[in-house]
Order: sequence, then structure tokens, then C-alpha cells
Amino acid sequence: MFSFLKPAPVAAKKVPSDKVASSYRWHQFGVLLAICIGYIGYYVIRLIFTTEQNEIMKQYGFTTADVGMVLSCFGIGYGISKLFMGALSDKSNTNHYLATGLIVSALLNFGLGATRNLYVMMILMLVMSIAQGMGAAACQRSVQLWWGKKHRGAIYSIWSSAHNAGAFVCVAVVQLATFMFAGSIPAVFYTSSVVSLVIAAFVLLVGADRPVSVGLPSISEYTGDEVVLENGDESASEETSLTLPQIFVKYILTNKVVWAITLTSMSLYLVRYGIMSWIPSYLVESKGFTTNFAKWLVGIFELAAVPGVIIMGAISDALKGRRAIVCIICVIGLFVCLTTYFFSTNHALIVTVLFIMGTLIYAPLTLVGLMVNEAVPKFAVGSSTGFMGFFQYIFGETLATALIGILVSKYGWLASNIVLYAASTLALLLLIYILIAERHAEKIADSSKD
Repeated sequence: MFSFLKPAPVAAKKVPSDKVASSYRWHQFGVLLAICIGYIGYYVIRLIFTTEQNEIMKQYGFTTADVGMVLSCFGIGYGISKLFMGALSDKSNTNHYLATGLIVSALLNFGLGATRNLYVMMILMLVMSIAQGMGAAACQRSVQLWWGKKHRGAIYSIWSSAHNAGAFVCVAVVQLATFMFAGSIPAVFYTSSVVSLVIAAFVLLVGADRPVSVGLPSISEYTGDEVVLENGDESASEETSLTLPQIFVKYILTNKVVWAITLTSMSLYLVRYGIMSWIPSYLVESKGFTTNFAKWLVGIFELAAVPGVIIMGAISDALKGRRAIVCIICVIGLFVCLTTYFFSTNHALIVTVLFIMGTLIYAPLTLVGLMVNEAVPKFAVGSSTGFMGFFQYIFGETLATALIGILVSKYGWLASNIVLYAASTLALLLLIYILIAERHAEKIADSSKD
């Protein structure tokens, strides 16, 4: 098992120089398919409890607080998992790492379908979250290893859209299983596991570890890609003799920009899950939507963001990697949409705003995920992803599920609105700081070349 996860060795046979460009394009296409479809598989499993929350409460006798506790178990475990599993991805075969996490998640998901016990569900969600923590780090590391900065914003945004497509596919799988098995909740869990196992096999078939493992030059050699660090230094290294703790201390814990980006992402995650996790309950209880329509809106909210996220990623490339500017514009627009979502009673307007909010939430979330990877050397990408993920889920998602669930039970949905406004404000202030820090680092790097 451990040898399966070790990095693939450098290929003994090199691709001829006249075929490097075509071979790179072919492998990049395979890697992009693997990380996008692979991560869809992760979401097919991850969102079942969210999409089926009303049916689970009805059939299993759970309360809103119970559902919030199960969801928060995933958030807590996932956050811790991303910290450690993200770091381990820096020392692993990224393609095998991605597939392994999906296989383990699918197997544990069978267990969720086999129980109605709240505490067993909480334990299974906690354990599953560890395997789920392997996915994002492997995908983000693949993007850094296979694409240069010139195109990375668009490619990263395409991959990030797998989050959104995965939510829609999850709803589609749920609806198919519900139709085929007469509304059986266990059948929904089992069906999603089978779908994800098939996807894991596809990932192993079409993906690849890193360019040098298939006889190609590294992305730094191929494109001249270098990372500008916080102090203005540049790095092109993909490997290091430093241990994981040394990498973590030197490039993560003492990096102010990484901290600022991480806290921005945490705030945006609170908004993301504060909206998405409670769409079915909020719209049914507060806005008078039907249960079935509200359930579909979870998938539509995610899927509608895909074009906008990709466009925003491409715009950040066109701005020569100045991604913080794009994020600031999105968050300002988010304030307007949140206000409409909270206070409007017009169903058509609420649905329209949900469509728009998908882009305004996921575009900056996508770009800050790329920004934190670009703030560290390539051999620390998994560690930066894991560090950010720890805060996203331990604080961001947990506050959006457990805390909001408790606050809504006691004070109503207005309490949720206040939390989401506060999180959006914090994100905006941090993005302004990041913008200033980015420009300062670029000036140092430019002056060192003169």
C-alpha cells in the first residue's frame, strides 16, 4: 500500500525534444480529466447528507441540531485531515493518492447507508473525512506540477469547478437512486459509493504523477515557471531534502501572506457552507419553497457557478496573476446578493441571486486556493493546501453547520444572516491586505533582477 503511494520515479527514457510539446499536451489533458472527474467523485459522496437532510430528518427522526452535528463531524475531521494528508501529498504519487482517498471514502460511505444510529453516523463521517482530505491536496499539487503560471488560473478554475459539478452530479445520483429504489435512504448511499468506485478506476487509468515520471521535463524547465515568495525570492524546485515539519515551519507558519490567504478562505468557507448547507431548510422554512425544488437548488447553486468561476480564473491570468483584485470585486458583489437573499420574498429573485452568488463565492474561493499554492515553493503546495483546509473546515464549515444550526434553533435565521455578513466583511479586509502584500513582493523581485 505504501509503495503504491510513493512518488513515481524519474523515467529512465526521456521524450524526444521534438515530441515534448505534443506529449505535454496529451498528458495535461489526461491529468485534467483525472483531477476534475476524480474530485467530482469525492463530492458525490460528500454531499449526500446535505442534499438528503430533510428526508433523513423525516425518516430517521433527526432534528436540525442532529444534522448540524453530523455535518460538523465531517468538517472537524476534514479540517484536521487536510492539515496532515495535505502535507503527505507533497511526498506522494499525486494520482495514486487521489484515487486511494476516493476508494476509502466510497467504502466508508457504504457504512453510512447501513446504519440509522446518530452516533455511528457521526463516527463514520469523522473517519471518512480523513480519506476525503486526500483529494484536494493531490489535485492542487497536480495543477502546480503540470501547468505554468500563465495558464494556471484558468486550469485551476476548471478543476475547482469540479466542486460545483460534483454537487450537481450528487443531486442527480440521489434523484436516480430515489427513483430506482422507492426513496430508500440506504440505497442512495450505496449507489453513490458504486459511482465513486468507478470514477476511482478512471483516475488510475488516465492520470499521471508528475512530468518527469513520464519522461518529460519539469514544468519549471518547460515554461520557466518560478514562484515569487513573500520575501521576493524565487523558487522553481519541485523536491527538497527538508522534512515535512521543516517545510511547514519555514514556508507556512512564518509566512504572513499564507496566513492572510488562509483566513480569507476560512471566512469565505463560512459563507459558502452557511448558504449551501442550509438551502433546503432555509428556503422551505423561511421562503415557502417546496422541499423537492429546494433540494435541486443545492445542485443548481453549485453548477451555475461553473462558467463564472472559469471566466474569473482566466481574467486573473490576463491580469498577470493579480488574483486579489478579482476576489475583491467578487466579495463586494456578494454583499449585495446576500442582502437580497436574506430579505427578498420573491421566489424568482431569490433563485436568480442564488445563481449569481455561486460565482461570487466560488470564484474568490478558487483563486485564494491558487494564491496560497503560489505563495510557497512547489514542494510545499500540499502543506499550504492542508494548512488552509484546516482553517476552512475546523472553523469555516464547523461554524457554518454546527454553530448556525444551534443559533437558528434558538434565535431564528436572522442570527445566520449576521454571521455571514461578518464573515464577508473579514474576507474583504484581508483581501485588501493581500493585494498590498502581493505588489510589495513583486517590486522586491523586480528590483533584484535589475
